[in-house]
Amino acid sequence: MLARRVIPCLDVHDGQVTRGVQFGRAEDGGLRAVGDPVTLALRYNDQGADEMVFFDITASAHGRKSMIDVIERAADCCFMPLTVGGGIRTVDDMGEMLKAGADKVSINSSALANPDLIRAGAEKYGTQCIVVSIDAKQVQPDRWEVFSAGGRKSTGLEAVTWAERAVALGAGEIVLNSIDADGTKAGFDLVITRRISEAVGVPVVASGGAGTLDHLAQVLLAGRADAVLAASIFHFGTYTVRQVKEHLASLKIPVRLH
Repeated sequence: MLARRVIPCLDVHDGQVTRGVQFGRAEDGGLRAVGDPVTLALRYNDQGADEMVFFDITASAHGRKSMIDVIERAADCCFMPLTVGGGIRTVDDMGEMLKAGADKVSINSSALANPDLIRAGAEKYGTQCIVVSIDAKQVQPDRWEVFSAGGRKSTGLEAVTWAERAVALGAGEIVLNSIDADGTKAGFDLVITRRISEAVGVPVVASGGAGTLDHLAQVLLAGRADAVLAASIFHFGTYTVRQVKEHLASLKIPVRLH
């Protein structure tokens, strides 16, 4: 079994890391300031994080310049792979972020609006660089749909179907975000995570709901995820990356202990 990855996520708004609950928005006052993204990235790098995700929740022209600066500074001082998402709408946008020092680019609403962007990005930069992020919400007892626009707009697409199509187009990884669980610290959505993990032939990163060490273990075991992504438990000092990995290792879940 391959080592499972532990990935902190930094939501960046105007050059600062923030944290919301269930996709809270800056304009609603639903975000809490956390700190400088490069300082936090370096902290997680030193704790042994396997990767780092930066998500530009500003996604404006100003936000783009801020994010390029963040990626360049983080790449200079961190040794872990960096993924960046938010506001990436074209193959040129992808190239801009990869040139700044990102190893992967994550696309979400732009892939839904233009699925061919997945294929075009994979053809130019390789499938290993293309991550498709899926915001899923349970809308019926046995149906999860994909939402766009930061989790605000239903697409009507069934989540597993969209994941399969994204991989067929060239996505090398899926990040599955549970809108219902996001920021609640009540645990991951194990059902939809397992369904997508079993349906696609690429790594699935589980996101949304991490609150305890056991939650992280559960989504890797019962949810069959290849990696876990978390924000609040790391940013507010509940656990370190090292503590998470030691707990997973104690349960015989393979991890890289640096």
